[in-house]
Amino acid sequence: MTIKLAIVGRPNVGKSTLFNRLHGKKVAIVDDTPGVTRDRRQGAGRLGDLDFTLIDTAGFEDVTDSSLESRMREQTEVAINEADVILFLIDARVGVTPLDEAFAALLRRADKPVVLAANKAEGRAGDIGISEAYALGLGEPIALSAEHGEGMSELYAAIAPHAPVPGEASAEALDRPIQLAIVGRPNAGKSTLINAMIGEDRLLVGPEAGITRDSIAIDWNWNGKPYKLVDTAGMRKKAKVQEKLERMSVGDSLHAIRFADVCVLVMDSEEAFEKQDIVIADLVEREGRALVFALAKWDKIADARAHFEEMTLVARERVPQARGAPIVTLAAQAGVGLDRLMKAVDQAHTDWTARVKTKDLNEWLYETIQRHPPPAVRGKRIKPRYLTQIKSRPPTFVLICSRAEDMPESYKRYLVNGLRDAFNLHATPIRLVVKAGKNPYAEGEG
Repeated sequence: MTIKLAIVGRPNVGKSTLFNRLHGKKVAIVDDTPGVTRDRRQGAGRLGDLDFTLIDTAGFEDVTDSSLESRMREQTEVAINEADVILFLIDARVGVTPLDEAFAALLRRADKPVVLAANKAEGRAGDIGISEAYALGLGEPIALSAEHGEGMSELYAAIAPHAPVPGEASAEALDRPIQLAIVGRPNAGKSTLINAMIGEDRLLVGPEAGITRDSIAIDWNWNGKPYKLVDTAGMRKKAKVQEKLERMSVGDSLHAIRFADVCVLVMDSEEAFEKQDIVIADLVEREGRALVFALAKWDKIADARAHFEEMTLVARERVPQARGAPIVTLAAQAGVGLDRLMKAVDQAHTDWTARVKTKDLNEWLYETIQRHPPPAVRGKRIKPRYLTQIKSRPPTFVLICSRAEDMPESYKRYLVNGLRDAFNLHATPIRLVVKAGKNPYAEGEG
């Protein structure tokens, strides 16, 4: 059974762009001019294994007269009444506007499941708008970019529990499998690893590089926990990716990373942390996915202890952006190291989805700045005031402080590393947004 999904929001927040992405074709007209869409449009859509009847709506205007804008509003209200789930878009770069607040009040009265999404959140420019979205009272906002396809796995996770599944399967929808992408250079041992994990020769393997071309997804259980394993094509550096088929395969691998919860970067133990491994690790970190390093073919290493210590030092030096990512050794053909790998994957997923109480964050912040306050810039102190977590997957924090624009990058890294150590968030990327503003909990204080 398909989900009837209405995409709603004020004008020019990207509703038609998202409609086109989920529909798979550019059927809705998209332009920077607000108000291009006037009637509601329907079409079939798909995200992962979810099928939709999509409803694209006109931009919401808070008017009730006889004008065109008022009639467009009526069309939007009809779409809300027809839908199973409402996807409410705001513009992350603009932040929450009075019109967004009026629309949120309407949706709270609608008594329908509402998924709040902050669109145009590519890069870091939308982080402040995401933090403001919490004030709408519609739950945790999802950061996405309809234009670039970012945040689609988070959108899937938010909509899936509302899918109309008969009987007991609806409870299973809440227990979504962990999306585990196996990535790496050609011939690193990715398919061999998955065959060892599932206990059968499901995937074709051999000494030739580049056997796998499509991203192959396999449902799997480990200790009673569901996973979706995704084997990907080997990713070579761009200059060597020449044939059209291989370009498509690499594009499929990039898509798998964006939809993953955890990525296992498989490397040949004798050639680990080469330039392309570092490029892939950086891509995983920039996409905000949890990362586990897997040193494959470990049975070929003569002095295992010395080599592991060397690889640990190399990882710190060459991949500092993935500080804390666990390193696991494997001999997949012999079935050695799978328990270690899955413990590391579970820990990475736990860290990636972690939430920290605001009270604990601010107690830690107070102690941290007492020990090591931010440096003075041009003779003036930066005063951190308040720290809160605005989202998980990966953990993202907003620090409210004076003179936010002058906060040195080195001090931001100090705070991020402190958060890792204080709250055991070692196996996940961490995002920190520094923002000027008042502490919303301090209003009324003298």
